[in-house]
Formats: sequence, structure tokens, C-alpha cells
Amino acid sequence: MQRSREGISFQIQHTQEPLTIIARRKTATAIVGGVPVGSAHPIVVQSMTNTDTGDASGTALQVAELARAGSRLVRITVNNDDAARAIPEIASRLADMGVSVPLIGDFHYNGHLLLAKYPATAKTLAKYRINPGNVGGKRRDENFRTIIQIALDSEKPVRIGVNWGSLDQDLLTTLMDENARSTEPREAKEVYIEAMLQSALRSAFIAEEMGLGHDRIIISAKVSGVQDLLEVYRQLAARCDYPLHLGLTEAGLGSKGIVASTAALSILLSEGIGDTIRVSLTPRPGGDRTEEVNVAQQILQSLELQSFNPQVTACPGCGRTTSTFFQHMAEDIQTYLREQMPSWRERYPGVIEMKVAVMGCVVNGPGESKHANIGISLPGTSEDPRAPVYVDGKLRVTLKGEAIVPEFLAILEEYVEKTYTVDTAATPGY
Repeated sequence: MQRSREGISFQIQHTQEPLTIIARRKTATAIVGGVPVGSAHPIVVQSMTNTDTGDASGTALQVAELARAGSRLVRITVNNDDAARAIPEIASRLADMGVSVPLIGDFHYNGHLLLAKYPATAKTLAKYRINPGNVGGKRRDENFRTIIQIALDSEKPVRIGVNWGSLDQDLLTTLMDENARSTEPREAKEVYIEAMLQSALRSAFIAEEMGLGHDRIIISAKVSGVQDLLEVYRQLAARCDYPLHLGLTEAGLGSKGIVASTAALSILLSEGIGDTIRVSLTPRPGGDRTEEVNVAQQILQSLELQSFNPQVTACPGCGRTTSTFFQHMAEDIQTYLREQMPSWRERYPGVIEMKVAVMGCVVNGPGESKHANIGISLPGTSEDPRAPVYVDGKLRVTLKGEAIVPEFLAILEEYVEKTYTVDTAATPGY
């Protein structure tokens, strides 16, 4: 670990080998149900359920799906008595399934009432998410203090989560009035941002004043625009050393949500800002909620901050590759890797950093294949039906005929077993 004026420079790693060296903004470390969140630890991917929390069975199943997809923390809406009563049962069902992911309670308006009324829920949750703008009308500070006192009694951390769309209106009005009287008034957006920052930091100050440890506070200040998010978090990062939760508050549907989240989070993460992330995607009807976990992991992996799965490089196709064979093969290989990973992670340490190339013609195929750990260059339209396979940069074999896919998968399986198997005889501790 090296110290610098910008923060801490160190090697972020999710697995055995270090990846990219970046300068992370120095923060305290908050422990959420055993998961450390802060600059001395890998960035944490989290997600949120969209089930009716009162449906304990359905919610537990979705939590398990998110956890198995790689969400290290899962947030659950706690908005009424049914939801609050269901939390211990959800945790019990997860334990029966062998899932131990920490659960975060998301509270708005009545969190002070629900946490006080259901002490088992307060004990079961690993963290409370509080929005200072939505803590119960005119008695906002009093209700906020009630939640903090319960957090103290239950020894839980909190996330103080400010949202652009649900700001403390009294604070915003005060700042707007002051701005109107100023000789050099700022743009309204600047005042909104200042209100967000003051709301978050003032709430954190109140929490610490009551006795909540500095290392039990995580802060977020979410907006829905990319440029606004960059401005908010850069200012927030400069004004405190709390761990920061990154994410657009409403990223959107499909490619729009994925692109917006990737654009915003990639810039901030590259600047060393951000300790836990959530990609808030609007799912299509019946869509897979785990998509937001996959996108968050891919952002971190594309930035070479952490590894989660082997990377498959596949060419986009062009007039040289009018056959869809290589597209099907790329999909088959990606599916094969995804299916193997649950067991491979345990059996083959380091396999998540493997790079596989599936290329469609001779233009870039051999070159890309040589740069991967293992790659195949398929014949393009009108090319000879030959598919050279490269292993660690060297030509291993040239495949022909109808069995190219299973033969390549066999070579891939052999490569994984040979390359990533731990030599227990030579490894201390085995």
C-alpha cells in the first residue's frame, strides 16, 4: 500500500492476482453484515429487490438470485407493517437456502415507526438506508434521531441517501432564499446540489453527535443525469471521507439505463470515487432482475478493477462474416463459461481472469486470438473451412469439419484444468 496526496494508491483485487493500480479516495471503512465498504477494500456490488416484501417467499427467492449473481449486499423495501414483519422470515428462508447475503432495509417516511415497532426486524437487517428528506414531515430531525438511536442500540451502520427528487424542502427553500438575496446569485441547479450536500453531511453530523461511529456511515447523493451525478459526487468526495454509494437514482430502461450508468460510474470510479455501486435498471415486464448485477460487475471488470468471470472477446461481424456460425459459437462459449463458473471458482483459482477470443475471419482473428489466453479464428464467408486455435499466443491446432464447437470447448476445458489447478503438494497450508 502506498500513500499519496490524492488518497491511497493500492492494488484492487477481487481474487488472487492484482489488476489495475488506481488512486482510491481515502475513506473510513463501514462493515455491513461482515462486508467491508471503503477504500481499503474492493468495490462492493449491490442491488435491490422489486418484489412485494410482504411476500416473504418471493422476496427470499429474488434475494437468493441476486446474491448468486454476485450481489454482495441486497436492499429490500420496508414500507409497511407487512414488509417489516416479513424481514425475519426472509432471513430465515435465505439461511435454509444456504444464502448469507446481508439485507439492507430501505426506509422512507415511516422508518422510525417500523423499526421501533418491530425490534426483530431492526436486529435482522444489516444496515438501514435513510433518506433525510423523507423521514416524516415537520418532525424530520426528531424522526431521524429515532432511527439513529435504534441503529446505535442494534449496532447497525446506516446509509444516508439523499435524492434529487426528495430533498428536505425546508433546507432547499432556505438556500434558495439566501441565493435570491445574494449579490451574485447562482444557477438553481447549483443550489439544488448544495442542498443535497448539506442535507447529507448535516445528517451525518447529527448521527455522529448522537454517538454513531464515523465508520458506521455511508453516504449517497443520487440524481438521474450523468453530468449532474459527476458534479455532486466530486463535491461530496472533496468534503468528507465517508464511504460513498454510487448510482443514478433512475437510470432507465434497457440500453439507455445501461449506457447512462456505465458512463457515470466509469468516470467516477476511474477518479477513485466510489466504494459500493448499484446499477438501477428499469426491468422489462417479467425481466431478469439480476441484469443490474451483471452490468455492475461488467463495469468494474471492463475498467480492470475487479474480475468476476472470464472475458469473451467476439468480433461484431461484417460482410466477411455473413454466416452466423461464429455468432452462435460466441454465444455457446459464453453460456458454457457462465454455467461452469459456480464450480470453476472453487476448483480453479484465477480462472475468472481468463480471456477467450472468438473471431469471425482472418482480418483480426489470428491477432486477437494470440492476445487472448485461448482463442479461435473462424472462417469467414468464402474462406477455407479452417479454424486455427491459439493457446497463450501460439497456434495449438487447426480445427475442421462439423465438430468445431465441441472440440474447442474440450480444448478450453483442458486449458482451464491445466492452467488454474492449484498444486496442493506445492502450496503451503494444504
